Amino acid sequence: MTTVVELEIPADRLGFDRTFDRVSAFEFQVGGMIGGSSPLVWTSGSNRETVREALESDPSVEPIGIVADDSGDSPADDGGGATVSPDDRWLFRLEFGDDVKLFEEIVTENDGVILTARGYEGRWLLKLLFHDRESVSTCHERFEQYEFRANVTRISGVDGLATARTPLTDTQYETIHKAHELGYFDVPRGVTLKELASELGISHQALSERLRRSHDALVSAELSDRTTPMEIDL
Repeated sequence: MTTVVELEIPADRLGFDRTFDRVSAFEFQVGGMIGGSSPLVWTSGSNRETVREALESDPSVEPIGIVADDSGDSPADDGGGATVSPDDRWLFRLEFGDDVKLFEEIVTENDGVILTARGYEGRWLLKLLFHDRESVSTCHERFEQYEFRANVTRISGVDGLATARTPLTDTQYETIHKAHELGYFDVPRGVTLKELASELGISHQALSERLRRSHDALVSAELSDRTTPMEIDL
């Protein structure tokens, strides 16, 4: 089944980390990330000049130029000190660094597509589309291999968005299932972390990290509105 995966990744693993540090109100929306040309990125912040300077000093991106201004002023008229409204946005063409290119490559190699990418408060929020759940699991394992620290917040089948689904990846689900089956969550525990890691054929550290992320995904899903699926742009 075609599957949409929603996840969060810290800015220090993909890009804009320095920009978020310099512009507290910085937000962005990428207008497309797959293809040979540099992507168009809608940005907002305190004012356009501050955002531009922050982007220019951020080693994770390279501004190619400003394409459009949604604030009512032309780029040539803005000296950087004008007061802007919360709805003011500026469209930049940016060249991302190697981390984003690697992320794109991993998604593409697993027959995936990046539907949307936006960010605020030091994190990227992404929606990815895959043909099946097996591709999702393989892709997520690659994310873990390269330490993207991807936190999956929702997985939805396109053919049944109204049905609540587990926020876990297949790998996370299999890990939780095996841990429950062997009594890891019992009191007292029926199996140690080391024994469980051996059973799964992974390292103690990898299991600890996988359990932490699984727990975080389940808690996030529980705290969110479980009856209304998140909007998915197709």
